[in-house]
Amino acid sequence: MSNLAATADRSDAEKTALAVLGAISFSHLLNDMMQSLIPSIYPILKSEYTLSFAQIGLITLTFQITASLLQPVVGYTTDKKPRPFALPVGMGCTLVGLLLLAFAGSYPILLVGAAMVGMGSSIFHPESSRVARLASGGRHGLAQSIFQVGGNVGSAIGPLMAAFIILPHGQASLAWFSGAALVAMAVLYGVASWYQAHRKARAAKPRADYVPPQLSKRQVVGALLVLLALIFSKFFYTESLRSYYTFYLIDRFDVSVQTSQIFLFVFLGAFAAGTLAGGPIGDMIGRKRVIWFSILGPLPFTLLLPHVGLFWTVALTVVIGVILSSAFSAILVYAQELVPGRVGMIAGLFFGLAFGMGGIGAAVLGALADRTSVEFVYSVCAWLPAIGLLTVLLPNLETARQRSRKAAQS
Repeated sequence: MSNLAATADRSDAEKTALAVLGAISFSHLLNDMMQSLIPSIYPILKSEYTLSFAQIGLITLTFQITASLLQPVVGYTTDKKPRPFALPVGMGCTLVGLLLLAFAGSYPILLVGAAMVGMGSSIFHPESSRVARLASGGRHGLAQSIFQVGGNVGSAIGPLMAAFIILPHGQASLAWFSGAALVAMAVLYGVASWYQAHRKARAAKPRADYVPPQLSKRQVVGALLVLLALIFSKFFYTESLRSYYTFYLIDRFDVSVQTSQIFLFVFLGAFAAGTLAGGPIGDMIGRKRVIWFSILGPLPFTLLLPHVGLFWTVALTVVIGVILSSAFSAILVYAQELVPGRVGMIAGLFFGLAFGMGGIGAAVLGALADRTSVEFVYSVCAWLPAIGLLTVLLPNLETARQRSRKAAQS
């Protein structure tokens, strides 16, 4: 009977953990859907406010920098003292930012609204990533992929919402999406309650011994620097598509704004599919192999992209999206294993850097597009995946962990 009870308890725990992962992924979907509405309405804002590409890039920079600067701070603070109910509070910041963007009467108010959405993101991501790891049952890559795919699906839905709701009804229709923020706040309140109860239950149980990989401080710092360079490569290129792909399609192939948004959705949908695959594959074959493939793998396709017609442009962005997106879950879990006990800080650092690189990329590439052309931007960015060659410098964590176990046993 005791074995049956233990099996039943374990089954209930697994169901609860899956429900929590589903809830946090759904919240990520809503969060990133609302965030993705910002670049999706750039054509409207450019026309309405007579903005240059550089000013468009500055909106993205404001949002991304607000998120990137605060996320490591939030993660570091909550590693020391977790704050479960910060999750619905952060979503409240996103709600305020969305309303400001909907009813902004000037360019500075657009920047303030973007900053508030960024602040909400900076609170949401580190704590949500920690919840995903707590609910993983040891399958950290799978859990991060489930969490991440929600965000990427949300990012993919955003352009469709812009195409079929915001473009026909105008900037003020952004306010309609405040309902999504309220739903996310309610879901996150339930997640926060589980998080708080789970922490208390874990505190009452003895912790299993964990043997971290045996690496010197120099090796850890060097590996983190390599990972940061890979994040730069991935998100700088991704932002070139996220922010300027619609303009590229309109300028080069003379498609409509609505059609360009649909093609952006196709790219972002492929990006979401790749995200779901990267984590569990990393659990099975090792994260370093996934990182190798996902950063360096898109290079032949990015080099071809500026030289093909409309059909192959869309097809190549699908391939690029699937391969490139598989990196982030593997990189994040690799970094968390590299620096054990700093889940929130590492999540905040890497999510923050991802947003920061995206923001800087949007601003720099926008200024470059103003001076040259959007087509020239894609010719330059095509070489970014070559940075993936740096993956050769990453240590093998499994080998390092085996050395640690042998040292602990001797």
